[in-house]
Amino acid sequence: MRSILVVIMAVAIGACGGEGQQATQAAASTTGLKVYRHAMDQAPSTLDPVQASNVYANHVVVNAYDTLFSYKYLARPYALKPNLAVEMPEISDDELTYTIRIKQGVRFIDDPAFPDGKGRELIAEDFIYSIKRQFDPSQLPVGTWFWIERIVGLDAWKEAGSDYSIEVEGFRALDDYTIRIQLKRPYPQLLDTLTTGYSAIVPREAVEYYGKEFASHPVGSGPFKVIEYDTAKILFERNEHYRQEPVDIWYEGYDPETQAYTGVEVIHGRSPPFIDRLEIDFIGEDAARWSSFTKGNEVQYTVLPNEQVDQVLASKNPVTFKPEYAEKYHGYDVVEFGFVFNAFNMDHAEFGYREDPVENHRNKLLRCALIKAWDWPARSESFYFGLAKIYPGIIPPAVPEFDPDMSRDSVTRDVVEARRLLKEGGWTAENLPVFIFGGAAGIKNRLFFEQARSWFKEVGYPMEKMKLKQFATFGDLSKAWRNSELMYVSKGWGLDYPDAENTLQLFYGPNKTPGSNDANYLNPEYDALYEKSSVMRSSPERTRIYREMNQMIVDDCVAHTGLSRTRIFMWHKDVIALPDRQIVGGFFLKYVDLKTEDTIVEQIN
Repeated sequence: MRSILVVIMAVAIGACGGEGQQATQAAASTTGLKVYRHAMDQAPSTLDPVQASNVYANHVVVNAYDTLFSYKYLARPYALKPNLAVEMPEISDDELTYTIRIKQGVRFIDDPAFPDGKGRELIAEDFIYSIKRQFDPSQLPVGTWFWIERIVGLDAWKEAGSDYSIEVEGFRALDDYTIRIQLKRPYPQLLDTLTTGYSAIVPREAVEYYGKEFASHPVGSGPFKVIEYDTAKILFERNEHYRQEPVDIWYEGYDPETQAYTGVEVIHGRSPPFIDRLEIDFIGEDAARWSSFTKGNEVQYTVLPNEQVDQVLASKNPVTFKPEYAEKYHGYDVVEFGFVFNAFNMDHAEFGYREDPVENHRNKLLRCALIKAWDWPARSESFYFGLAKIYPGIIPPAVPEFDPDMSRDSVTRDVVEARRLLKEGGWTAENLPVFIFGGAAGIKNRLFFEQARSWFKEVGYPMEKMKLKQFATFGDLSKAWRNSELMYVSKGWGLDYPDAENTLQLFYGPNKTPGSNDANYLNPEYDALYEKSSVMRSSPERTRIYREMNQMIVDDCVAHTGLSRTRIFMWHKDVIALPDRQIVGGFFLKYVDLKTEDTIVEQIN
């Protein structure tokens, strides 16, 4: 048993980092509540787990609902742990049968959907129902791709009409607290999928009671309950029925050498959540979000906006704050677990597949030319202040399968070669197709478009043939991608779990829209390699296959890729936390605490 002495002095409010913290503390003291205000750059378009398709939705869903598994709060690299599950599952020798026991006495929040408004106990059948919803077309699911053709009988259940009264052979509740999952083939990432918002456990009563309104009225068993939600903000209160589970920071992966500055030692031995109220402000414009953060009495966390980098940082390598910012704020930098990329939608004949082999080849030459026209270093300097890693393909540096020695030709701009490829394909200013870019409304997306248009113009693409189609919200844009409405997809992808399989599946044929394959890329050879590797555990052979698939994406000129941003997280010094936006975004929020005048000296054993 390790022990540490945590000494948190009962301090005057002003000692927590200046006037900003004074205002925050004062606001909390007037209400008598611990209130933490978080910020995100976009609002989720839905809070329904079956549609939790981005980091914004996951920030909400994993705090309002329970998942069977999660990731250790402080461990890096990320490490799985049981959440609603009692322990890690029993797995058969052939890796096809998983037996998972869940905790007893867990309750859904009180809600009018239940008799007398009292939340009932969560049982194994609720998990079965929740995943079945991903195979029920009437629920408009977008997470089916995680489990499609994976679980015995589940796809057949969908084809037979998604009748919830019919039991699925390989997906059953053996009793109220035991789940059995039988796979068609090994699926090493199964437990990782059961950490995500897609797998969050919902009560059937609430889905049926609220109907379409369920998307904005979460009813879960998570650490917080939603009390207000709109496009500007979401408000949570502590779930008073949340189970008591004291935190062991050593089990959670605490490293005192690198994490002591966060103050998280104080949560050791206590049961989360530690705050009374969680507010998440959705602030799309960087300048507005930064202003709110630096006021001191509004949001207490932000990602450092790129336009503030020179103002805030004394050094980019290593990332170091100027003294006046280091005095007020905590922060750390990390290369994102994901990447930014652009893909051609191969379902659109302008750039994608054609039945005529000659026309099909001409389109490939057009795509390759535009990729050669793209200037990744300029994009990094313009929008990420050079704080980004540029590399070929779709396997980002954050995962162990990344190949640092892969040829960088596909991310090296070559205007002469781009013009040659256009000429080889017979493309001229007269016959080039109208190129429609999609983006959420806002200045930044307009600037993205104008920069790309200037690059393409330089190789011969007429300015008037390049147009920007703007969508009111990011959610609307995401729907357009899922519905295959846009010929070109420009997006960021955050990994759902720390395995390159999660990016390779973005181009797997059966995941075509409305699944995760927005490019609608269809390559039988690629699909065969994906299916072969998807049953393999980590090994040199699997890494070799992953890299071969990665090269196929580059060779087929289906995507401009890639760039991984360096994110600099900043938070007020009265916040006790190690914020995270990676993998399953927002899972850290239940561990957030705040320094107050009532903080005491504790001996932790």
